[in-house]
Amino acid sequence: MPKAIQDKGVVKVGSDIAYPPVEFKDKSGKTVGIDPDLADALGKQLGVKFEFENGTFDTLLTGLRSKRYDIAMSAMTDTKDRQNGVDGDTGKKVGEGVDFVDYFTAGVSIYTKKGDDKGITTWSDLCGKKMVVQRGTVSHDLAKAESEKCAQAGKGKITLEAFDNDLEAQTRLRGGGADAGSSDFPVAAYAVKTSGGGNDFQLVGEQVEAAPYGIAVAKNNPLTKALQSALDAIIKNGEYDKVIAKWGVEDGAVKEAKLNGGS
Repeated sequence: MPKAIQDKGVVKVGSDIAYPPVEFKDKSGKTVGIDPDLADALGKQLGVKFEFENGTFDTLLTGLRSKRYDIAMSAMTDTKDRQNGVDGDTGKKVGEGVDFVDYFTAGVSIYTKKGDDKGITTWSDLCGKKMVVQRGTVSHDLAKAESEKCAQAGKGKITLEAFDNDLEAQTRLRGGGADAGSSDFPVAAYAVKTSGGGNDFQLVGEQVEAAPYGIAVAKNNPLTKALQSALDAIIKNGEYDKVIAKWGVEDGAVKEAKLNGGS
C-alpha cells in the first residue's frame, strides 16, 4: 500500500453513484450496491476505508489523473483504449492511461418499454429508431457503431440521446421519449425488475460484448498490486461470493483478480 494512503487510512473512490445495482443511493441517502459492498470487503483486507465520491461517469478518469481520486470503481469496463489513454471516438491519445484490477464480467443489454418492444430483438433492429444511453459507456460506443452500420446499409441512423447518468435515460424511455435503452446487463436487469414494480421495462435479445469491469488505478501505482492481492483474498475466503449472491449477479462472478484483462 502507498504510505500516504496507509497513513490517511482512506482510499478515495471516484464513482457515478446512479447505476443500480452496482452503485446507487438508498432511500436514506447512503451509497449502496455491488461496488460499495466489494469495497468494504477489500477495505477490511487492507486495513483502510473506501470512501465513495460522486462524479459524472465520463469525468472519472480525468479525476483520477488529477489525483482527486485514488481509484475509480464504477462498473467501468476494462478496455485497451482506457488502459492506453486513447479516446475511442478519435483514436487520439488523451492521457497516460490506467491499470485495471478486474473484478466482474458483464455484457450489454437492450431494454424497451414493457409490452412495446417495437420489433427490436437485436442491435440491427435499432436502425431508424430512437435510443437512450448513458454518455461515455460501452452502450454509447456500441450504439454509435451500430448507427454507422445502419447508415451504410441505407436503413437510417439511430437517433441517439446520451445522458449524464443511466437513471435519466430510463426516465426518458419510461416517458415515451425513445424506443429503447441500453446499459450493462446487471443494470438493465435491475431496472426491469424494480422500475414501476417490474411493470415499466423488459429486456430484449441477448447480452453482447461480455467484458470485465475493472477498478481503475493510475499507471505504476503500488495500490494496483495491493488491490489485486486483496481481491484474490476475498475471492478465496468467500466474502466476494456473498456480495455477488446478495445482489443476484452470480453470472458475472470471476474466479481470480486479473490485471488489464480487457480487450
